[in-house]
Amino acid sequence: MASPSLHIAMLPWFSMGHITPFLQLSNKLAERGHRISFFIPKHIHATMQHLNHHPNLISLNPICVPHNDCGLPHVAETTSEVPSSPASLLMTPMALSEKDIEVHLLELKPNIVFFDHAYWIPVPRLTRCLDIKSLLYYVISPSSLAFDFSYSYPLSISKGCCNIITEHDLMLHSHEPKILAGSGKLEYGKGTICIERCTNSLTQSYATGLKGCREIEGAYVEYYRRHVLLAGHVIPKATASHLGENWAEWLGKFEAGSVIYCAFDSECTLEPCQFQELLLGLELSGMPFLAALKPPKGFECVESAFPQGFKERVQGRGVVRGGWIPHQQFILEHPSVGCFITRCGSGSLPEALVNKCQLVLLPNHGEMVINARVVGNSLKVGVEVEKLKAIKMVCLPKKVCAKL
Repeated sequence: MASPSLHIAMLPWFSMGHITPFLQLSNKLAERGHRISFFIPKHIHATMQHLNHHPNLISLNPICVPHNDCGLPHVAETTSEVPSSPASLLMTPMALSEKDIEVHLLELKPNIVFFDHAYWIPVPRLTRCLDIKSLLYYVISPSSLAFDFSYSYPLSISKGCCNIITEHDLMLHSHEPKILAGSGKLEYGKGTICIERCTNSLTQSYATGLKGCREIEGAYVEYYRRHVLLAGHVIPKATASHLGENWAEWLGKFEAGSVIYCAFDSECTLEPCQFQELLLGLELSGMPFLAALKPPKGFECVESAFPQGFKERVQGRGVVRGGWIPHQQFILEHPSVGCFITRCGSGSLPEALVNKCQLVLLPNHGEMVINARVVGNSLKVGVEVEKLKAIKMVCLPKKVCAKL
């Protein structure tokens, strides 16, 4: 007998790196006949429609993001629209949307709510009062989350959430744990640090889900004392039409396995020196390349930040695209692509691991550093570029070229 279908509400953190995997999971659940009500910031509602593969079962419900003089640009609704330093301030507007979400839940009456940073979802006065189950769904890697709980908020261990994990378990260098632990201590909204809210959600939610699998991070899954549900990496199925004729034609000009693809996520803005060092490393490789990068700090477009003479020297074999290229997984599986330079985000790495391209790891943020160690040191399926400064992505062009 088939299991009865469920009505599931989705409320991800206001970041494209969270919204996209939540929507990918929604597509998988819709394939099994479940109905999804997906809450999404109003002004990106239209831009996300193409990722909804089951519009008959998945409804994207736009919500207004209140600002109330919290120090953010008036139009900002996702973390990609604000500088990295005040990105955590978006937690305040998210908290202010609680009443609006409560009204929606009263009307929709879902069976379950999937959430991550909306720490107020599992509290007794909301979902429990409405007889709705709450599932805390983490899209960051189990290893990175385990580190955050151990180092940024040890109280989570005494609360019975987790076991102890060490820097040796994660293959960190001696100087890295202290630097990495600082991100979990950032204030997210007013009066509460990030990891404290995560711990409260972990203890109060009905269930916990992780975007990962035991085959890759089984040791870190065992770190959690409570039972967790593993969703796998939820990678979309590829179709040729998704790549686009322009990119398919350009990639098709080169030999199999010869193209280097370099992409950092939509929220990564490099310093000008980092940007130029990376491009010079690609040039020194002598290989064809496609780079998808945001303009560096202080520049309106990528072309204005190119090293002198760079465009002329790489013409015909190198393209630098300003910003993110949609449907990245279809570029990674193209026969011409043989190498992927990645910032090691939890979304990009699984897309790369299911394809044949070699991995060059260039992390510059806490979670990404831990992901790089798992992929490079534990799984041994990638090489990390040496950096001149702790954690920060400062490297010499020759270091990039050497790894390529």
